[in-house]
Amino acid sequence: MLPFSLKVLFFKFFQLMLKWSTKILTFRTPELFSGPGSSLQLCEHIAGRTGVKNLLIVTDAMLVKIGLLKPMQDKLTELGVRWVVYDGVQPNPTIEQIETGLAMLKKEGCTAILAIGGGSSIDAAKVIAARARNPHKVVHMAGLMRVFFKPMPLYAVPTTAGTGSEVTIAAVVSDPSTTRKFAIMDPKLVPVGASLDGALMAGLPAPITAATGMDALTHAVEAYISRNHTPMTDAEALEATRLIMQNLPTAVHQGSNIEARQNMAVASFKAGVAFTTAGVGYVHAIAHNFGAYYHLPHGLANAIILPYVLDFSKPECTDRLAKLAEVSGLKTGGESALQLADKFIAHVRALNAEFGIPTRVDKLKASDIPQIAAKAASEAHWTYAVPRYMDKPEIERFVAQMLPA
Repeated sequence: MLPFSLKVLFFKFFQLMLKWSTKILTFRTPELFSGPGSSLQLCEHIAGRTGVKNLLIVTDAMLVKIGLLKPMQDKLTELGVRWVVYDGVQPNPTIEQIETGLAMLKKEGCTAILAIGGGSSIDAAKVIAARARNPHKVVHMAGLMRVFFKPMPLYAVPTTAGTGSEVTIAAVVSDPSTTRKFAIMDPKLVPVGASLDGALMAGLPAPITAATGMDALTHAVEAYISRNHTPMTDAEALEATRLIMQNLPTAVHQGSNIEARQNMAVASFKAGVAFTTAGVGYVHAIAHNFGAYYHLPHGLANAIILPYVLDFSKPECTDRLAKLAEVSGLKTGGESALQLADKFIAHVRALNAEFGIPTRVDKLKASDIPQIAAKAASEAHWTYAVPRYMDKPEIERFVAQMLPA
């Protein structure tokens, strides 16, 4: 068996090839409508320029219950678009939920999809759109560039500022039968149009606002410290970090502040643009498994794990963490890069504490850690250009830090 140090050379070489491939590939972004009320502008776009007549709305039952969809439904009806709602999406969407949505789409003769909701709804809609035009099963799309044919037209209205799924090439799916959570990554999954409507987020509860906001921060930070960063991803990640640090506490504590909500929606989008090219890292690799094993919401899992990963990664990305501290407004004088890096990590921990985010995972079992570590290593080592690598025993010790006290 090869020593881990030699394996790391292979990982880095593979990631270098991926980085060069991203220079060749162009990741399009959706036609964007931004600002309070922009969700209705997107509806006009769907009805007018695209000529859609039968639309599947993919969402979750709670958003239907609280009436969040009604203004968009009324606008679509007014514009002559027939719509049907699939509200069976739950956190960490499963293959079964996707197939159920696909069956409704086919039964109703829909020719386009509008995803309204958080990352789970948008991810599920992406895969439904792909399945509508591709003959192979969901599990066979897992990995890179395995959506062979162009998906059905997809539009997205995020109602949380976290995942950035409205602009990314990825969709994450759970398979409860194998306790597996996997990503489908293909540029074809990017929606053709999206709305960033901060007004839709005004009623979001503080805990969800906090967790999704920390999810967006994780995207920005992991993209910025990735070995695959580019000048473009750096600019988007730094601006996303600045916006989040300035607006997330206000959005959490003053949920009706539309300006803070809108700024968080823009930050989430920018973080999504950044990590689509630069990738993420160990935070996501481990969080995906916490979601698969314990149904821990993705944003919450990311928030818990982030400061631990930054502590581990710091020796290989001190200067980059220092820059993140600077754009976060933490620089006060002549601090060294190491001092600024420590300030940034401490600030992330302070935000978690302020928002009531725990430092440990209550459901985590010591007996699950070897499998979690193996799956996290498999995901990270060939997919993410992390600044510092861990072997499987190191990941096990790392995850053990989050066992309940």
